[in-house]
Amino acid sequence: MKNYWFGKVIKIIFFVALAIFTMTFIVMQLWNHLMPHIFGLNYISYTQALGILILSKILFGGFKGGWGHGRCGGGYGGGRWGHHGQWRKRWEEKIASMTPEEREKMRKRWGDCGYGWEKPGAEENVTES
Repeated sequence: MKNYWFGKVIKIIFFVALAIFTMTFIVMQLWNHLMPHIFGLNYISYTQALGILILSKILFGGFKGGWGHGRCGGGYGGGRWGHHGQWRKRWEEKIASMTPEEREKMRKRWGDCGYGWEKPGAEENVTES
């Protein structure tokens, strides 16, 4: 059993390193093919491209964790909202206590993010057994 987890950890480390190497190479190539010709900037080395990736993570991604923060909130777990299951339970309780008018207003406000209600037309697609 120990060997199984050790092998899995080694694979994860390998693929993370490969992803970082590949992304850094892509950033370097894109920069060197575009930026000098468009803006007259200098070419960059591999380590400078890695620095740009790290800097962009700090400036734009932060160290919050989670999986994205798209239009509908994104991410999961952690942070000030607590564990995902607890947050979802509180949200479903709040929706259950709303009047139909309040739910409709909230549905229009949040759009199609799926916060505890069915998507419009989902009732029509349900087949009865």
